[in-house]
Amino acid sequence: MTLKMNAEALHAFLADAFPQVSDDFHVDSLAENAITVRLRVDDRHLRPGGTVSGPSMFALADVAAYLLILAHIGARALAVTTNCSIDFMRKPAAGVAMIAEARLLKLGRALAVCDVLIYSKGQAAPVARANLTYAIPPEPK
Repeated sequence: MTLKMNAEALHAFLADAFPQVSDDFHVDSLAENAITVRLRVDDRHLRPGGTVSGPSMFALADVAAYLLILAHIGARALAVTTNCSIDFMRKPAAGVAMIAEARLLKLGRALAVCDVLIYSKGQAAPVARANLTYAIPPEPK
């Protein structure tokens, strides 16, 4: 399947549709069924104890899956998360970027399923794993 959006188009879409968070995320790489997205971690992403918060890691997984799906279906802002399960496996490092590696497992007409591994930059073991399902809106006529 040919991608409908490249990394540059995905960045432009985020800046237009979600300006409040677009500067936090960067697409590092995009392939047919995979994307790598980086979260620029700063103090607002930390929780007490100096670690990256769960909501920040959820946002990274969600954005990575969303962008991977949009790369395939085009800029349909109303694609929405219908389910997410996330396992927090180890404490992420503070003060370094978080990296999400998402894979597209299934892309249907109405639903898409992605698996996402989240890493602290410079660490080999993932800190979290998420599985997300998205509802895909009908293609505009």
